[in-house]
Amino acid sequence: MIRPLSRTGLVLDIVGAVLLFALLTPLGVVFYAPQPELAGSSAVNVIGLISSSIFLFGGVAIGRLAPGLALAAAWAGAIVQMLAGFGPLPTDFAILLVLYATSAWGSRRVLWWGFGSVIVGGIVASLYLVFVGGVAFGSGSGWELVTGGTLLVAASIMALGFAWVCGLLWRVVLRNRRTRSAQLQAEALAAEEQERVRIARDMHDVVAHSLAVVIAQADGARYAAAVKPEIATEALGTIAQTARGALSDVRMLLTQLRHRQGDGPQPTLADLETLFAQVRQAGIEPRVTVDPMPPGEPPGAIQLAVYRILQEALTNAIRHGDGAVDVHLAWLPDRVDIEVRNAVSPESTPGAPGGHGLIGMRERAQLVGGILQAERRGAQFVVQSSLPIGAPQ
Repeated sequence: MIRPLSRTGLVLDIVGAVLLFALLTPLGVVFYAPQPELAGSSAVNVIGLISSSIFLFGGVAIGRLAPGLALAAAWAGAIVQMLAGFGPLPTDFAILLVLYATSAWGSRRVLWWGFGSVIVGGIVASLYLVFVGGVAFGSGSGWELVTGGTLLVAASIMALGFAWVCGLLWRVVLRNRRTRSAQLQAEALAAEEQERVRIARDMHDVVAHSLAVVIAQADGARYAAAVKPEIATEALGTIAQTARGALSDVRMLLTQLRHRQGDGPQPTLADLETLFAQVRQAGIEPRVTVDPMPPGEPPGAIQLAVYRILQEALTNAIRHGDGAVDVHLAWLPDRVDIEVRNAVSPESTPGAPGGHGLIGMRERAQLVGGILQAERRGAQFVVQSSLPIGAPQ
């Protein structure tokens, strides 16, 4: 029944309850306690009133910390007040605050305890005013007693229920805030996960392609070193250039991962010629056909997807091909079609389970609303993709 509450919040509740106690209790002592019709001495009346106030405002002080205990304290204060013979007092304002607390911050059980207290408290207060407090209705006939009593009960329940309903509305507001906060947190986590997946995909594309070129060049340099040293020297230069480019791309991706300051520069169609040159340096001669040509400047996301799909497909050709690869691009008004074909040896297994290359290509296509199919067809491995494009920029 104890809720988590900050120390500052608890101190504010206690200070507020003390101030209300200091303000309202003296009013009751001055104007209500010394009533000659009450049984006992004025001193006894004052003690009863103060005792009732202590219970009531004690409940106010712990209203947010323990709404259930606050409700019990309010009932104790009301019972002491009735036993002392008092009618409505200024200190009864505390009852409204406690009912508000039960519906605003109480558990589901305490919430309904507060609702039951509204009904029972309204009936008990009305009966007390009629039979003990001396409230009369007209001439006191049966019909007037029933009518007046009903109105009194309704008024008492409405007064108590108003505070309970206000607390219930605040409870709804707090729940909506928590729901919205949880939704924003979930969206932020989803965005972060998508960013991590994108960076991982870019990292794979960069590293896999660069390493494939480096390995191919290193193998060629090793075989040519004894026969044609100048070829080995050229291959080493290609390795260094490719490694530097890969290092630069990896650094850029790591910077994005650390600082999340945007996507940074991404490859475009203008970088395809550099990509094809790297493939040629690795010993693969791509036969590139572009028909028809792009009608304008395609969207940046489409350019990036085309580059990355071709990069991964050519990387597979370097690793598993026999030295020849056909690349065909068709820039149609509403889409771009990509086809990459390369011969593979029987023992090669491009797209083997556990690899990330084909998965990355399919994700690239799906991100821009396209499709991709990669499969082995006899002695060839074929990658086909269709990416939708809007109006040229």
